[in-house]
Amino acid sequence: MPDHALPAEPPTGLPADWPTDWPTVWPAGWHVRAVAETGSTNADLLAAGAAGAPHRTVLAAGHQTAGRGRLDRRWEAPAGANLLVSILLREVPEFAHELTQRIALAAQAACQSVANVDAALKWPNDLLVDGAKLAGVLAQTGTSPAGDFVVVGIGINVGWAPPDAAQLGASVSPGQVLHAMLAAYDALPESITDRYREQLATIGQQVRVELPGDRLLVGRAIDVEPDGRLVVLDDCAITHRIDTGDVIHLRPAG
Repeated sequence: MPDHALPAEPPTGLPADWPTDWPTVWPAGWHVRAVAETGSTNADLLAAGAAGAPHRTVLAAGHQTAGRGRLDRRWEAPAGANLLVSILLREVPEFAHELTQRIALAAQAACQSVANVDAALKWPNDLLVDGAKLAGVLAQTGTSPAGDFVVVGIGINVGWAPPDAAQLGASVSPGQVLHAMLAAYDALPESITDRYREQLATIGQQVRVELPGDRLLVGRAIDVEPDGRLVVLDDCAITHRIDTGDVIHLRPAG
């Protein structure tokens, strides 16, 4: 699929290659498309958003040839095995981090409802099961004549996972997870600050934070601020507020 356009919507609303094990009806207000393969769903939606694609446009792909995660890590899986999806949101709150937090909370709820898997959040928005990574989130901003927007991409290991990672199970359809995630997103309260903080397993953990410029910070994560920054108290009792970094949980505090 060209990176500058979304697949056209046929009269039936379903592309000819629509996955047979995916839902055909979605929660109200979501514009869902699926393609067998693309370079990056995030890149496609950034281009589509710049061209005027509406709020709550969703693009899923069976396979991504140029997908990436935070810190430019590649995120690839066998075709059709996992949920690889991006969501375009035009209603951007004061702190754009809130949108990735909402997607992470919705994904957490979906994993529990569809597969009975209890996942924990790791700052900023990874999902973990028993310390192993289940999902990752990447947000990017764009602009258009209709205003600024955010594209949030998420990859969830549904039927396949790399070594040392977690998955939901082959009996679950990526489309089922997406349907549950969109419904869970709509069910979130107006303010998610307390819920995100409660679900963030990073708080209270001894952590190592890999910062830009090959810098390292070791300390105890003690809070997350409304703007999304992680608060870490190092061994010298100096407080650090982190907005970008890769967090590794070392051991529970105490």
